[in-house]
Amino acid sequence: MTLSEGIPGKEYVVESTQLNEKVGRRLEALGLIYGTKLEVLNRKKNGTMIFKARGTRMAIGKEISMGIYVKEGAL
Repeated sequence: MTLSEGIPGKEYVVESTQLNEKVGRRLEALGLIYGTKLEVLNRKKNGTMIFKARGTRMAIGKEISMGIYVKEGAL
């Protein structure tokens, strides 16, 4: 499943990313790599996703969240 399908309040683990190189490298620099745990905080109607990863809150658009593949993790 992709991060865009995530439900607020649940925790997920990053499996892979399929993004353009520039965006992918930026997210890696922020610590969003394979095995990173993240918690979805909010999902807006326009597709914007707010999540917490490694103690930092991040907001990304729908296109980026559709390129991040995750699996469900335990809280």
